[in-house]
Amino acid sequence: MRLLIVEDDLALATALAAALERRGFASDAAARLDDAAHMIGVAQYAAVLLDLGLPDGDGVELIQRLRGSGSVVPIIAITARGGLDARISGLNAGADDYVIKPFEVDELVARLNAVLRRQGALAGSKLVAGNLAFDTLSGDALVGERAVPLSARERQLLGLLMRRLGQVVSKQLAEDQLYGLSEPVGSNAVEVHAHRLRRKLEAATADVRIETIRGVGYLLRPSIAAAG
Repeated sequence: MRLLIVEDDLALATALAAALERRGFASDAAARLDDAAHMIGVAQYAAVLLDLGLPDGDGVELIQRLRGSGSVVPIIAITARGGLDARISGLNAGADDYVIKPFEVDELVARLNAVLRRQGALAGSKLVAGNLAFDTLSGDALVGERAVPLSARERQLLGLLMRRLGQVVSKQLAEDQLYGLSEPVGSNAVEVHAHRLRRKLEAATADVRIETIRGVGYLLRPSIAAAG
């Protein structure tokens, strides 16, 4: 799951990204409103963590711009403005939650998970499909009692597929969530991860399978034997 951190304090943004990565969230970062708007326009993020005090304007302006354009991406406003009026302004503009600096990362993650559950993007930390279980926080994958060793990219892809069980995940969405805009991605990178993940699940006798929908993306659903 990939987030966009909009924060002009580079040290804070870097520390927050590292803390979130340890909790299972990948992230990109932007320091200005215009950069954030561009990144949201070309990549799909699970949520945006938005500082309201930015060099080129008020973060509330970005919230209003996004909501005015029909974007429903979850937004958590992060700011030092603790006054009631400021919180009401951010929420009325379309923010999904409001966190005041300084904050504990675990509280931020709890609020983020709550927002994602409301949006339907996250259904708790443990996802289950047939005999396959995946813990989104630890990254552990189990087929029955058997652990399935996965790379970081494979964990991200499996989490994405399991959250959308029975739905096609587009190649573009998979690329955005696995790589974002800050990392280079080869033309067949996602295909390689999907192939390796498929082989590992098959070797562990998972009763779900990953199908490639040619020209579109990927689909996780029960295997023929399990369905029958």
